[in-house]
Amino acid sequence: MIQPFQANIAQPVLDDLKARILATRWPDTTNNELSFMKELAAYWIADFDWRKTETAINTWPNFTTVIDGYKIHFLHIKSKYPNAIPVIISHGWPGSFLEMLKILPDLTGNAAMPFDVVVPSLLGFGFSGKPVEEGINTSLMARLWVQLMEQLGYRKFIAQGGDFGAIISTRMAMQFPEKLIGLHMNYIPFNYKPFIPPGEKLSKEETDAQQQMNRFFRAEGAYAQVQSTKPRTLSYGLNDSPVGLCAWMLQVFRGFSDPGTPLEQLFGKDELLSNVTLYWITQTIYSSMRLYSEVQKEPLDFGEHDFIKVPVGIAHYPYPQSFPAREYVERGYDVRYWKDMPAGGHFAAMEQPALFAADLREFVNTISPSVPSGISAPGYHTLPLPGKKSPPGE
Repeated sequence: MIQPFQANIAQPVLDDLKARILATRWPDTTNNELSFMKELAAYWIADFDWRKTETAINTWPNFTTVIDGYKIHFLHIKSKYPNAIPVIISHGWPGSFLEMLKILPDLTGNAAMPFDVVVPSLLGFGFSGKPVEEGINTSLMARLWVQLMEQLGYRKFIAQGGDFGAIISTRMAMQFPEKLIGLHMNYIPFNYKPFIPPGEKLSKEETDAQQQMNRFFRAEGAYAQVQSTKPRTLSYGLNDSPVGLCAWMLQVFRGFSDPGTPLEQLFGKDELLSNVTLYWITQTIYSSMRLYSEVQKEPLDFGEHDFIKVPVGIAHYPYPQSFPAREYVERGYDVRYWKDMPAGGHFAAMEQPALFAADLREFVNTISPSVPSGISAPGYHTLPLPGKKSPPGE
C-alpha cells in the first residue's frame, strides 16, 4: 500500500552528528584535501542546516510502499500538463534521490514535453529499506521498479539511469522490454561486456577507449575494489565517523567530475553535505556498499543472443574521461540517440540540470516525435495518488 512520507529526523540524531564532527581526530598530513575537509567540517557544524534539506525534500510528494516485502521510498511528481510522459529515474553510489531534485521543476513543468517523474531510493539507500539477505541486486530492483510503476498506474514508461541506475535500467530493458518506451543512460554500466563473436577483434577506437577506462579506474577505482570485497570492514569506520564518511564519498564526486573546477563550485557545500548527511542519518553506508559485491555476482556479460532492443539514448558527459566507444556500446544496445554533452560529469542531474532535462527531451523526440501528442492513450494511463502535493511553480 502506498503511503505519503515526510522526512523528519529526530533532533538528537542531528546533535550527535555535530558532536562527532567536533570530536574528529585529523590525520597527520598537510595537503589541499585536508584543508578542504577541515573547512567543510567547520561549515557542517556552523552553517549547514539539515532542516532546510528536509524542507526541500518535503516540498515534493514523497511516498513509501512495500513490494514483495521490500520497503521502497520514492518521489512521484505528476505534471499539471496533459499527456505527460512517465519516466523512472534511478541513482547510483554515492548519490541518492537528492541528486534529482534540481531537474524536477524542468521535467514536470515544461508544457511542450512534460514528464511524470518517479525517483525511487535504491534498496539499502536513503529512506528505502535495508535488507540484510544476499541477492539484493540490480535484477531484483529492476523487477521491483516495474511493479512500482504498475502500482502507480503506468503501463509503459521511460527508464533513465546513471551508475547503478544505468544497470537497473538496463535490467528493466532486458527483463521487461514491453514496459519501456525507451532507455536513457548518462553512464554505461561499468560491468557491461557485449558479446564478441569468436575470432573478432575490437576496433582501434574500441580498444583505445577500453585502455583509457582501465587507466582511469587504476587511478580512481580503489574505492570500488574495497566495496566489492570488504564493505563490512570499511563500514565500521565510515558508519562511526561523519568526516571519514564525507571524505570517502567526496573522493568519488571529485574524481568523477570536472577536475578543473573546485568541487564546491560544481555542486555547492550544502548539496554535498545534504547527500552525505542523508547517508549518515539513515546509516546506509554499509547497506549501499553491499550492492558492489552483488553486482560482481551478476555482471552484464551479454551472451550471443543478448541485445537491448528497446530504443536507447546515451548522454556522454565529458567527465570522467572514461567512456566506451559508441561502436562497443552498439554491440549490445539499440542506440538511436547519442550526444556528446558540452559540460558536466557523472552526477549530471546535480551539476547540469538544464542540460540533463533538455537531453532527455531530445532523446524522446528522436525515438518518437508523436509521443507528446499521443501520450494520453490508454497505454500511458496513470492513476491519481492520495495526498499529492503541488510542486513548486504550480
